Amino acid sequence: MYQGPKLRDKASHGGQSGRLQSSHERDSAFRRVILSIPKGKVATYGQVAELAGYPRHHRAVAHFLRVEPSDRLPWQRVLGAGGEIKLPLEAGAEQRLRLQMEGVTFRGKRVNMQRHGYFYIDKAKHFANYLP
Repeated sequence: MYQGPKLRDKASHGGQSGRLQSSHERDSAFRRVILSIPKGKVATYGQVAELAGYPRHHRAVAHFLRVEPSDRLPWQRVLGAGGEIKLPLEAGAEQRLRLQMEGVTFRGKRVNMQRHGYFYIDKAKHFANYLP
């Protein structure tokens, strides 16, 4: 029978398992990045993960947004690659409406990322520049 993931010894990590501690740190980093996105701007799941210091953890960003209470974060400002809304049905329609209320414009089904993208990540240098 599967018993869940094996966690490190609690005594060696100040009373908290390494996995739980790192998940908490990762989620806190995701939260800080998402809260820094101003009205009228957006970022992708991948950009949030990279800026939080967890490159390639875009799925963890999506999971974090699913479990975090929606009234605590501007969840509507985080999109799929290329500015695409990934939420299905009513949730996707709500996300689009919330973004439009903030002045975000769309090109078909995608957000105009040149105009509303908040972060630019230079993959060659692995640092982020804030767009004006």
